[in-house]
Formats: sequence, structure tokens, C-alpha cells
Amino acid sequence: MPLAKPAVRPGNPRFSSGPCAKRPGWSVEALAGALVGRSHRARAPLARIGELLDLSRALLGLPDEWRLAVAPGSDTGAMEMAMWSLLGPRGVDFLSWDNFGEQWALDGTRQLRPLDARVIRAPYGRLPDLAQVDPARDTVFVWNGTTSGVRVPDAAWIDPARDGLTLCDATSAVFAYPLDWSRLDATSYSWQKVMGGEAGFGMVILGPRAVARLESATPPWPVPKVFRLAVDGRLDEGPFRGETLNTVSMLAVEDALDSLRWIESIGGQAAMIARAEANFGVVESWVAARDWIDFLAVAPETRAHTSVCLRIVDPWFTALDEGERRNVIGAMTALLEAEGAAFDVKAHRAAPPGLRIWCGGTVRRDDLAALTPWLDWAWQETRHS
Repeated sequence: MPLAKPAVRPGNPRFSSGPCAKRPGWSVEALAGALVGRSHRARAPLARIGELLDLSRALLGLPDEWRLAVAPGSDTGAMEMAMWSLLGPRGVDFLSWDNFGEQWALDGTRQLRPLDARVIRAPYGRLPDLAQVDPARDTVFVWNGTTSGVRVPDAAWIDPARDGLTLCDATSAVFAYPLDWSRLDATSYSWQKVMGGEAGFGMVILGPRAVARLESATPPWPVPKVFRLAVDGRLDEGPFRGETLNTVSMLAVEDALDSLRWIESIGGQAAMIARAEANFGVVESWVAARDWIDFLAVAPETRAHTSVCLRIVDPWFTALDEGERRNVIGAMTALLEAEGAAFDVKAHRAAPPGLRIWCGGTVRRDDLAALTPWLDWAWQETRHS
């Protein structure tokens, strides 16, 4: 029996996994104080960037010895900055279980040469064997695989007495899970994910072991200017005071500050983590009551609370070839968009055909509750068309 079209739509149908939904109540008026048309090196703009760094540090609970700087190029730029500046002296274990982890592995094996690179892979939906990680080598990994919906459950697998550095892409994890900074030597994230900020800028966090590496070893390859964290064998302190390596958008800075102030107002990082957990719970309960859909992540403890990736398990769907499955997903998501019920919930192009729903803290729980009947409706409409 066909399902009736749901009567209630999400108040905000934006469930994209990047750029992600703005904080509840956001409007362009929030940016009225932006120092547009000003040099980012002038006193007032520099102070505004400094405020962004200070508030980020406080909300993340960074230890005093950890440094934080704005990076160009979103999380990608921040992660590349860490890799190009830090890797080289030791062998490196790259962990790959989603598209972005695989991109870092490709950098290590094809671009950063010569580099003793080893890739430890797992298929979409699973984590690789973390016991294979060698603490004598550097490790590069994503905390939360945005394209697979698979995350590490915690940092317990990272050896606290390691000799190598850990480089963590945490772009869908910062402000969504508690992170053990003592086990993360270099970390990257972007404003556009859990913060709901604007795209184009990322953040790089360096612990003392990463700083020691910068000041004791020179990479065997040329380091582009926008990635250069050391000058003449010493850490360049400028970026960590807000002196960005290239021109930053003061409009994007103002928007990031607006996001951080909202996070502070609702209770900080703990409140954001709780919101993501509650949001994920809505989808988890819905999936548990359905026989046509399941999580892409196999192990429950590895299921992302932010970029929630789903696979259709209905036998009719699984019997189709990949191109046909992608066409079905395209038809479903087109229906949802045409109805104003959900935008941008198709799985990443590198992932298996499926759905991906952002459940980070800027999304409202009641919007997810309103979304799930629309997913049922779109599936039924497509399945029986």
C-alpha cells in the first residue's frame, strides 16, 4: 500500500555533510560586525582573528602547550600543511577506510617522495586492524570518515609511549566527540563541518611533539609557502598569534566566531556532543524499525554521530548493478529536494550508493524526526515507480 506524503517537513531541510547546516537561528545579520574591506594584518582584524583562536582553544579544552592556527583550504589545506611540514624522518602508517583517508594515503605514496609509506586499508563500512599500527612510525588517519560514516571509537589504540607522531584529520569529529589531545600530535579540522561555518578555511593544531619535529627535522621535499610552519629550523609563531599565512576572509572569520559564541552559549563542547548523540539516536531508532535500510558502518561502536551513512538492503535494490543503484538513489534524493524535505543527502560519489545525513550539533533533533517519514515515502515512491 503506497505511503501518504508526510504532512510535516523539516524546518531546515539542509542535511549536507559539508558545508553543513548553520546554527539554529542564524541569519546574515549575525555578520553585521564583520571587518570587511580591512587588511587582516591591521590591529582590529588581527584582534578578531586572535579572539577566534582564543575561543576555539577554550571550547576545545586544548592544553596550554598545544598551538592553534588558521589554515587556507579548509580541512584539506590544514591536513596537507601538517603532512608536508611534519612527515619524512620516520616511516608512516596511513589508515584508509574512506575517501579522505585514501587521499592522504595517495599523497604519502605518490606525492611525498621519498617516504617510507605503508597503507593499512579496510573496505567501506569497517575499520582497518588498528593493532597493525606501529608506534615507532608516524600515523595518519581520519577520526570520523565523513564519506563512510565509520569512526574510531576512541584513542585507546594510540600508544601513549609512541615514538612516531599521530596526524589526525578530525574535520567531522571536532565538537562531536571527546578527543584525547595527549594522543594527537597534529590535528586538522574545518569551520564548515560541525561548527556550521563557512568553507575555505581550516584549523591546524600542533602538540609539543609536533613542534619538536618541526624544529629538529627538515622535510626532504620543497614545502609550499601556504604549508610552511617552520622558518630557518624554528617554528613560525606568527600563524599561532593570528598572523595567517595568506589573506583570510574577515566575513568567514565573523561567521566562525558567531558559531563559536553559539556553542559557548549552549554549554560548550559537551552540549555539542550531546546534541550529536541525540540526533544520531533519532536515525538509529528509525533504522532499527526498518527492514529496507541499515547503517553502512557494520560495528555499532564505529557508527558516526555526524556524517551518518546508510545503505539500502532491500533485495530488489541489492540485485541491481551499481549504476542502477545510483540511479535509484538519485531519484530518491531528487524527490526529497523537490518536496523541500531534504537537500544533499546522497552518499559521497566515492562511497557505495546510499544516503548520508548530517546529524552534527547544528542540526535540530525535531528536523531529523520530521525527515524520517519523508525517507520512507521517497523510498516507496521510487521502489514502486
